[in-house]
Amino acid sequence: MGDAPRPLLGRGDVRRLLAAHGLHPTKRRGQNFVVDPNTVRRIVRDAGVAAGDLVVEVGPGLGSLTLALLEAGARVVAVELDHGLAAALADVVGPGVEVRTADAVAVDYDELTGGEPAVMVANLPYNVATPIVLTALRQRALAGYHVMVQREVGERWVAAVGDPAHGAVSVKIALLADARIAGTVSRQAFWPVPNVDSVTVDLRPHDRVPADAVARAIPLVDAGFAQRRKRLRNALAGPEATAADVEALLERADIPRTARAEELDLAAWLRLADAVK
Repeated sequence: MGDAPRPLLGRGDVRRLLAAHGLHPTKRRGQNFVVDPNTVRRIVRDAGVAAGDLVVEVGPGLGSLTLALLEAGARVVAVELDHGLAAALADVVGPGVEVRTADAVAVDYDELTGGEPAVMVANLPYNVATPIVLTALRQRALAGYHVMVQREVGERWVAAVGDPAHGAVSVKIALLADARIAGTVSRQAFWPVPNVDSVTVDLRPHDRVPADAVARAIPLVDAGFAQRRKRLRNALAGPEATAADVEALLERADIPRTARAEELDLAAWLRLADAVK
């Protein structure tokens, strides 16, 4: 850690690195590289990263944010699915970063950190940001998250009942964490320039909902929002439960028989999950 900090990456650096390693950004994996040093420094600052902190970075790409984390004195474990990018990243950041070539949706975060307190700071691949965060939150292995995502995704994560963006993922995030949008990021901070706006989201895991209650609630949330315009008595009915069965369940949970998924707050979903038990 005594080495001088490496310069942060700009647009020209990213293009040269990609060319040197025979790589190209792919839309399929949501690869847009941050090329503005001020943006990555702000993310690190807003995340509250201090010297010696252990940080898990998912989707590090060529190391734009990784270098800013190292500049702040963090210890970084980087999880990159793309083998080509992982090799290029190792060249950029040197031996001070542990680079894991793995799928962040399937990784064991407790094993990744050795059980040590850690936070996630990342520019998440936009096409898989939600499953990555939900996987990590359900494992309850990380102390906090400060991640950059597509604006519409961030708005869905933090949406409350009555908000147009409120949906199944809003409920799932609320079951596991307190979430807020921390800031906005210009499209011009990326190369290639994306067709969407971006935000940073701060998530603080909580333990107000036991893991078994989360496990019971999530299938109900998925089923309820799969047909969000239908009343729950119809949306939850199926081979194992008639509409009459669902009505009885709703009554036990003190939820009106005419209710729709989008009308239920977190407390109502938990009552419904408890009634199922």
